[in-house]
Amino acid sequence: MTISEFELKRCTRALDQFLLAKRPLAHLRQQLDIGYRISGQSVELFESRAHPRDPAQRLESGLAKAVYVKKDQLWKIYWSRADMKWARYDPHPTVRQFSDFIELVVEDVHGCFFG
Repeated sequence: MTISEFELKRCTRALDQFLLAKRPLAHLRQQLDIGYRISGQSVELFESRAHPRDPAQRLESGLAKAVYVKKDQLWKIYWSRADMKWARYDPHPTVRQFSDFIELVVEDVHGCFFG
C-alpha cells in the first residue's frame, strides 16, 4: 500500500523545503547534488555525484530513509551505513510526523546522515 495522497503532498512540501535549504549552489550541482525519491511507503534522500571517470554518469548514495507504517501511523527512520546497507536510526527509530524526520536529518546530531 502506498502513502495516502494527502500525506504524499505533505511529504513533498517538506522535502522541497529541505532541498531549498540543503542543496549545493546551482553551479556545483553537476558535481554534487541532493535529491529524493518516493516509492510505495518509502521516502529516500540521496546524494548524487558525478562519476570520477565519466562525468556524464551519476553515482547515488543514500543519506536517509523513512518508511511509513500505516497501522501504527508512524515513520521508521533509517540511515545508510558505509557498506551502503540501511540501518535503523537507533537514537530515534520512529517519528509520528514526516516533518520530524526532516528535522532529525537536518540536525544530524550523531553524524549519521551527512557524516
